Amino acid sequence: MHRLFVAIRPPADQRANLLSLMDGVEGARWQGDDQLHLTLRFIGEVDRHRANDLADALGAIRFAPFDVHLSGVGAFDRKGVVDTLWAGVKPRDPLAALHRKIDRVCVSVGLLPESRAYLPHVTLARFGRAGGLIAPFLARHAALTGALFRVDRFTLFESRLGQQRAIYQAIADYADDGPAQPSLD
Repeated sequence: MHRLFVAIRPPADQRANLLSLMDGVEGARWQGDDQLHLTLRFIGEVDRHRANDLADALGAIRFAPFDVHLSGVGAFDRKGVVDTLWAGVKPRDPLAALHRKIDRVCVSVGLLPESRAYLPHVTLARFGRAGGLIAPFLARHAALTGALFRVDRFTLFESRLGQQRAIYQAIADYADDGPAQPSLD
């Protein structure tokens, strides 16, 4: 089985900006540089056949390149307990349009359509069941903004759960000049 997601990797300078924010919250499990990404569509676990079909089908997606930037911070919770800190990404409309195209391709290869509302973000930290005191972090970084960066490609990633954290491996990169050869072992 392959645990997959489709995402954009922000450029190194923007990842460095995000890494510089990561402290001051007890219980936070901060993401490493190799984990920072903007998810376009979480796929989940699929067998090799479906993973290969998806990797091939994603190559048909076309979109005009656009610019985005980091903007603000926020948190997700489960049942009232904070479980994720994130940095926002704007503008949302071109990202949401690309998300919809990817979702349609996922459905075309037999996956269920995305049921959650799409909120473009880069995960900064995750928390255990106790959550964390995040109000000071949110206040300190509310005005986060980053330089514009070009979105002209997206990547299919495989996530492998390790002892300490997930390890992400790029499977195929999709750009205007077509996808690289997918490598699903």
